Amino acid sequence: MATSGSFKIAVVQACPEFLDLNASVEKACGLIREVGRQGARLAVFPEAFLPGYPVWVWFIPAGHTHPLREVYAELHANSISIPGEETVRLGEAAAEFGVTVAIGVNEKNSEGSGSSLYNTLLYIGPDGSVLGRHRKLIPTGGERLVWAQGDGSDLEVYSLPFGKLGGLICWENYMPLARYALSAWGEQIHAAPTWDRGEP
Repeated sequence: MATSGSFKIAVVQACPEFLDLNASVEKACGLIREVGRQGARLAVFPEAFLPGYPVWVWFIPAGHTHPLREVYAELHANSISIPGEETVRLGEAAAEFGVTVAIGVNEKNSEGSGSSLYNTLLYIGPDGSVLGRHRKLIPTGGERLVWAQGDGSDLEVYSLPFGKLGGLICWENYMPLARYALSAWGEQIHAAPTWDRGEP
């Protein structure tokens, strides 16, 4: 249930240190602390912030397997597991100022082979704990060369002192049933991280 009164949300518009996980986590932690010092209760980062969006999916044709293998291997090597060392570091920064964080990450399927990647929205609570994650349901177009499909079982709304938080990634926001599910669960604040900079 939301508390009365206003609160600050920080919409972080920044670039990661592309395909450098350690430097990108360090940058994210610095930004979390910066918005925390300014009184933000919630910080929302872009899609795939850690360690960057695989922009090559829109430029390298699917049949060009050699360069695709190279960049996929680099992305995989710089992706995270949930939970993991990177979630601990993000959690420490969040807990320092009591900031809730919604951040886009490239996530390894650690519960399985570890070779598939997901476009994931990771939620860190104000105490630094991992609240949960949401894996993008259907990667868009060329993204399917990099990311596996989520199954929807992780759609959730989180009750926080300032309200009920949920979210969808980029084009998922055009999926009426996904939006409806979050709304039916009482979502009050909707995070919609995206990499796209188009008008829609």
